[in-house]
Amino acid sequence: MSNITKIGQVAVPVKHLERAVTFYKEQLGLQLLFQTHNMAFFECNGLRLLLSLPEKEDFAHASSVFYFHVEHIQEAFKDFKAKEIVFTDEPHLVAKMGQTETWMVFFEDTEGNTHALMSEVNIG
Repeated sequence: MSNITKIGQVAVPVKHLERAVTFYKEQLGLQLLFQTHNMAFFECNGLRLLLSLPEKEDFAHASSVFYFHVEHIQEAFKDFKAKEIVFTDEPHLVAKMGQTETWMVFFEDTEGNTHALMSEVNIG
């Protein structure tokens, strides 16, 4: 029996590939691995992120929400705001589990996909 050990790649649908590549590369700071005429692949700490145009013109769907982990959410929030990323809220506490607080703040990419920054803070 084969067991799943990790997620190796996640696809995000995009409407305008070049605009999306610029956002993920320049504003989020992800490493572009390679790009074709309809796809771009990024490295995100062992997870490959695929941006792709729809195979059929009438096929479009929203992506899953990606929660990008950062060490210090308030600093990351300020840094990304300076890069003109539009946030839909402020960093806020979403859960407290024992000695750990989970903080999040949500934003949209250039293609209308919702994502978030998240930080887990040890308060013990």
